[in-house]
Amino acid sequence: MSPAAARTSNEAIIVAARALLEAGGPDAVTMQAVADTVGVRAPSLYKRFADRSALLTALADDVAADLARAVAPPTHIRDPQHALRRMAARYRAFAHRSPRSYQLLFGATGAQPTPATNALAAAGVLRVAEALVGPADALEAARLLVAFAHGFVSMELAGAFRLGGNVNAAFDYSLETLIRGLTSRPT
Repeated sequence: MSPAAARTSNEAIIVAARALLEAGGPDAVTMQAVADTVGVRAPSLYKRFADRSALLTALADDVAADLARAVAPPTHIRDPQHALRRMAARYRAFAHRSPRSYQLLFGATGAQPTPATNALAAAGVLRVAEALVGPADALEAARLLVAFAHGFVSMELAGAFRLGGNVNAAFDYSLETLIRGLTSRPT
């Protein structure tokens, strides 16, 4: 069998790993399963990724970059409240469309995006937060918004909203309450 370099690519390996992740969770992403999916022998993957941890880091980078693209605000933010609503809706949609990939970013696997990818993923929400509250409070506002969205979506994916009611309305209500709170603060 020829080396992995000739038979596959990093992109194909990540695509295979992501499909395995969505189908069976992080435990399904083994070097053997990925190798089988891309049609190479497992040892040849080590020519591209030092170990499973390196593969999971590359996978986390891919997911974080995908999430960043999905929620990216417009280049020029004319209406920061609208941009935030759009970003929050896309964030939630991403988590629902790719729940295990989303959970990889915040799960117990130890897989974390690299600092550069993490900064890329945070850039959009920081820009929207700055447009909403100004530069002095942008980081704090961005952290609040991500904590809300992540907490809400994580509970939603876990089926934790069991009291009835409309979960979509609850998400919108919560977001609007945050927007009012952030924009009513004295600067």
